[in-house]
Amino acid sequence: MISFHRIDPSDDTALAALIRHSLKAHNLDLPGTAYYDAGLDHLSQFYTAAPDKRAYFVLRADGETAGGVGLSEFPFLPCCAELQKLYLEDRLKGQGLGYRMIALAEEEAKRLGYTQMYLETHTNLQAALHIYEKSGYRQIPRPDFVQHSTMNRFFFKKLT
Repeated sequence: MISFHRIDPSDDTALAALIRHSLKAHNLDLPGTAYYDAGLDHLSQFYTAAPDKRAYFVLRADGETAGGVGLSEFPFLPCCAELQKLYLEDRLKGQGLGYRMIALAEEEAKRLGYTQMYLETHTNLQAALHIYEKSGYRQIPRPDFVQHSTMNRFFFKKLT
């Protein structure tokens, strides 16, 4: 059974482990990626500190944390949120859950008043690139305001 809920402190350890495992599996356990984000072990603190600007949804499969997706204010573009930390356990890939998670984040972004989305990713994450493009994100040149310096692919989408 698949379900989603908003992040709370009980999710922090499992999410940090999932994110680090995924990045390591794609040779992205490098400085300049989420692997080394200072708050990775306490994601709930970040996302619940400003619920009018941020959200993180945890995917549970058969009662266990199996993925998640977040969004946060993105101060470099007007009315823009950044799609953040979209991760999914390998065993669940290919079932359309990535698309569901993106749609969930986009709906929440619209509810919070955002009109556009930005994201950073890496060429090593081929499945993610495919999902972003199929979800209507278009690649843009590397902006000056990159948050994770190791990321090398950047996308933008206007929300309708």
